[in-house]
Amino acid sequence: MDDLTSQLIQDNLTLWHLAIALLLGALIGLERGWSKRKEEAGSRIAGLRTHALVGLLGGLAGLLSETLTGWAFPTLLLAVAALAIVAWRTRAETVRNYSITDSIGLLIAFCIGAIAVAVDLVIATAAAVVTAMILDNKEEIHGLLQKLEARELDAALKLLLITAVMLPLLPNEGFGPGGVLNPYQIWWMVVLIASISFVGYFAIRVGGAEKGILFTSLFAGLSSSTALTLHFARQSRMTEGLSPLLAVGILIACGTMFPRVLLVATMIHPPMFAGLLVPVLVMTVLLYVPAFLMWRKARQGIDVTQPELKQNPLDLTSALLFGVLLTIIMLAGEWLRNWLGEAGIYLLAASSGVADVDAINLSLTRMAEETITVQTAVMGIIIASAVNNLVKTGIAAVIGTRTLGLWVAGPMVLSLAAGLVTAWLI
Repeated sequence: MDDLTSQLIQDNLTLWHLAIALLLGALIGLERGWSKRKEEAGSRIAGLRTHALVGLLGGLAGLLSETLTGWAFPTLLLAVAALAIVAWRTRAETVRNYSITDSIGLLIAFCIGAIAVAVDLVIATAAAVVTAMILDNKEEIHGLLQKLEARELDAALKLLLITAVMLPLLPNEGFGPGGVLNPYQIWWMVVLIASISFVGYFAIRVGGAEKGILFTSLFAGLSSSTALTLHFARQSRMTEGLSPLLAVGILIACGTMFPRVLLVATMIHPPMFAGLLVPVLVMTVLLYVPAFLMWRKARQGIDVTQPELKQNPLDLTSALLFGVLLTIIMLAGEWLRNWLGEAGIYLLAASSGVADVDAINLSLTRMAEETITVQTAVMGIIIASAVNNLVKTGIAAVIGTRTLGLWVAGPMVLSLAAGLVTAWLI
């Protein structure tokens, strides 16, 4: 009886998967049929019914490959491909349309059906939805290609090169004095800076200066507000009229850093939440509120609809220079600790905060689980965050315009001072 029940359950599951295969094929066919609804009946290579049946055939091919022979899937796939080629060739002689999109869609429907039965329903469903969306957005995709400039395509390919090709090849281990030099982590910062430059360029181009700067700032605040500060400081030199809005963006990014620090620390060691909450809220509010007030003032009298995109979409030069600077700072921090001896957690936090907050945040939070108190860890994290914001204030003042430096300095100094006082009092 148990064997019979198991067989019935398995049969029902197989029927369910075959039904899903048919429906996913029908989804692609629905888009194909709708997009060609004005064409004469019989002039299409495949419509709703054909794609649904091909999806079902793919599901049967997957089932036969599992139960009968491994040759079932490739044989039926070749048969579907041959039929698609014959139909395409016959149609091309009369319609003079040499696009093979319909034929590719048919083959994808077959493969999705097989995946639904023999691999995974989630993967098959996701593939069907993405395929239907790509087919449905033909005009939008072609429009983007028409608007894309050669330098933008070149920038996108370079970003993929340094991210997908070069980054995985680097060793993820420490070298040099104290093992502070990690090639993977240093290059990751280079990639991060380049990515922010790339995202910021297109955000401003698509949404205009105001929306683009705000979006890029929120994005950078979740990844690297230091990289954003460097990028916006250089941008202020090239587009001086946008300095006030760029200053607002820096404050938003720096303010967003604090909730991120709180979230990471709490996830690793929940008792950190109570100690960090008040200082983090104080420092965040003292950056967000001035940013909001400055934004209301900055957007008046500034042309935010037609920004001058003078920078390269992918600023690799600044990214590489920042990587070199980060390496120097990390070596200097290690040398400082060795020279002064073990002066304590706070000296470590201050020297680490010059370059990065995340590393010291992770280190102190883990130490709070065993070797140091939560209060010490909280104070160390706030010191690192304050030093990091002080460094970003210096970047804005030295690399950016005078206007940028002035708009950024006041709220940043007030925020870090209030955060340090609050953490000390608590």
